[in-house]
Amino acid sequence: MSKRTIPAGAIVRGTDKGYDHSVPKLGSERPITERPVDPTHEDKKYPYLRPRDAATLILVRQRGRIPEVLLGCRDAKHAFMPNRYVFPGGRVDPDDARVPVATPLDRFVDERLRKAATAQRARALAVAAVRETFEETGLMLGKPLKNGPPDEDFGEHWRGFLDKGFAPALDCLDLIARAVTPPGRPRRFNARFFMARAEDATGEIRHSSELGDIRWVRLDEARELPLPTITGFILGEVGRLAKEPPDRRRQRKIPLFTTVHRKHLMLEE
Repeated sequence: MSKRTIPAGAIVRGTDKGYDHSVPKLGSERPITERPVDPTHEDKKYPYLRPRDAATLILVRQRGRIPEVLLGCRDAKHAFMPNRYVFPGGRVDPDDARVPVATPLDRFVDERLRKAATAQRARALAVAAVRETFEETGLMLGKPLKNGPPDEDFGEHWRGFLDKGFAPALDCLDLIARAVTPPGRPRRFNARFFMARAEDATGEIRHSSELGDIRWVRLDEARELPLPTITGFILGEVGRLAKEPPDRRRQRKIPLFTTVHRKHLMLEE
């Protein structure tokens, strides 16, 4: 196995100490500091785990001049990120690759996903983001299926969605970041962070066994909540994109948060 080296131009962060400003930055508009909020992982070390594919959906709505995002609090009994406010999301299920969709991924989003996934896996990641959001919050990012509800039953977590003749609207998704959980955690994920407009989602917010206290939070107030470190960085990216909306007709790079030789890095991919 070849030895990994820290790529040139990476922004480096020591463990829970913020990114090092002395190294080249990807751009001054990128988030480069964050208050540590979850130091408890230092108290116990876990065996090496292979990161599992996961997907997160950030729903954004505009209320006045400051955008709001949907956040919920993870239950205290969870081994991973207990009592922390997060975006809805979770790991990819095997059936996510087979679930019918109402609309396909935007071609640029698909290209970004396929830098670190197969075409089938890219689609499954997007479907997982929609499914997890529906399971955890009750909100449905979907559009009507052309031929009505599918004949196949895809499980309890799609009840009220597929059986109503709706399916994931993948064209509403924008991929804005990827993050790999560092080693030594009780769970590890290779997580893709999608963003979508709240106006494209339907339904009533409801709490679930995964998330409680689900609410819309202003970007300038979200950092006052107990957040995982990565959520703080993603909030910074959401704020940047809200201020400087990207051209959806052109490809762009996104931040990748990863770890090499116990150094936390922010790259572009």
